Amino acid sequence: MGSAVKLRTNFSAGELRRLARNSKDVRQSSRLLSIAAVLDGMSRADAARIGGMDRQTLRDWVHRFNTAGPDGLVDQWAPGPASRLSHEQQAELAALVEKGPDRAVDGVVRWRRIDLKKAIKDRFGIDYDARYVGKLLHKLGFSHMSVRPRHP
Repeated sequence: MGSAVKLRTNFSAGELRRLARNSKDVRQSSRLLSIAAVLDGMSRADAARIGGMDRQTLRDWVHRFNTAGPDGLVDQWAPGPASRLSHEQQAELAALVEKGPDRAVDGVVRWRRIDLKKAIKDRFGIDYDARYVGKLLHKLGFSHMSVRPRHP
């Protein structure tokens, strides 16, 4: 049976509890409280139960704590895939939406997601789903509300 991972000693249990109380991240707070319990001499299994985790998970968080301190106990999410449209293309799309469609050229009097999907495919060669076009518009600062044009 292996020995327990040693904790860094530059934080006291009281300091960790204070950091947990002031933290805006609930998960970081529970991890700090579990590590504070270990520093107070509680068994690792009981300390892990305080944080709602098992002993092995606490061990993983102790490694992160030893490496990066209390900031290492915050969840780190991956940023996700990069957009297929470049920033210049996104700016061009925003200008296109802002200008509105030309009835003679685009064949519509107002933009719908399905129409923008076709425009993106024609201009940039990128085929998005119509639902994602709505998300892309939201990311570009447009709301879902539209103003219906007057009949020509």
